[in-house]
Amino acid sequence: MINEKLLEQIKQITPEERTFLEGGTQIDREIYLEESESVVDSKKIMNSSKLIQIRPHARFVHYPKHTHNFIEAVYMCAGETRHIVNGDEVVLKEGELLFINQNAVQEIFPAREEDIAVNFIILPEFFNVTLQLIGEEENLIRDFIVGCLQGHDSSIEYLHFKIAEVLPIQNLMENLIWTIWNNQQNKRSINQVTMALLFLQLINQTDKLFAGKNSRDQDVMFAVLRYIEENYKNGRFDDLAESLSYDIYWLSRMVKKQTGKTFTELLQVKRLSQATFLLRTTKLTVADIGNLVGYDNLSYFHKIFKERYGMSPKNYRDTTKFKI
Repeated sequence: MINEKLLEQIKQITPEERTFLEGGTQIDREIYLEESESVVDSKKIMNSSKLIQIRPHARFVHYPKHTHNFIEAVYMCAGETRHIVNGDEVVLKEGELLFINQNAVQEIFPAREEDIAVNFIILPEFFNVTLQLIGEEENLIRDFIVGCLQGHDSSIEYLHFKIAEVLPIQNLMENLIWTIWNNQQNKRSINQVTMALLFLQLINQTDKLFAGKNSRDQDVMFAVLRYIEENYKNGRFDDLAESLSYDIYWLSRMVKKQTGKTFTELLQVKRLSQATFLLRTTKLTVADIGNLVGYDNLSYFHKIFKERYGMSPKNYRDTTKFKI
């Protein structure tokens, strides 16, 4: 999945791995952990001036249960690795991506020489640009980022993306690794924009996303958000409930409990988010855009748009820096 020359550099046996091949059976706590704790410490494994850093995943050894004081991402360049995250088994295969928040308990089983992974050490503030660019639309990926930035316990402890066949995402991952590995100039800005583009692509791949514990409520929320993504113009809550074979009143309460919003509010957020995208990137009339996102009544479209963004659709188009 990754450039052969870059892979060749990443797969080299490190001094730490050499100790395992020569008989060492445990990680060196001094390299990773806070004193007398099971918390992997960013200050020990990354430069103090950086917000993001990568290192090859150390093979041949078992990593006991631990947490992090940073967000970890693992990208599988070749082979596979086996993780236990909050009790869930996660087998990460070639081309797949795993994000783990600060509070998740992780255990990693020994990898073979041909199992090549890159670990990203990411401080929460690195995601500020990502959060700005992906907007306010409700989805599990945004909720994960917000939870990481706030630093509290989250119902979404990890995101596992099975995106090996999605070429744009593979290209972005290679670009991100290459820029950090080669210490390219302007790397902070490049990395933050690349990460934002990566998450924008990942938002379109929720059918390939597995998050946290696969509880019924979480599975249902995936289905609800996917339905809104695909049917925001004409979507109806009773049609959704029928397609999922759930009682409409139970589903309504569950959506409100999980998101803090009603189905109608979530639908409106998606419609208006799509409207702003069309205002920025097309020359369609405001009336046509309102109709395309599901509003036949132009006056009502103007009203709710102004309530959300503090200006009319026309003023939004006139003032946005992304205008055509």
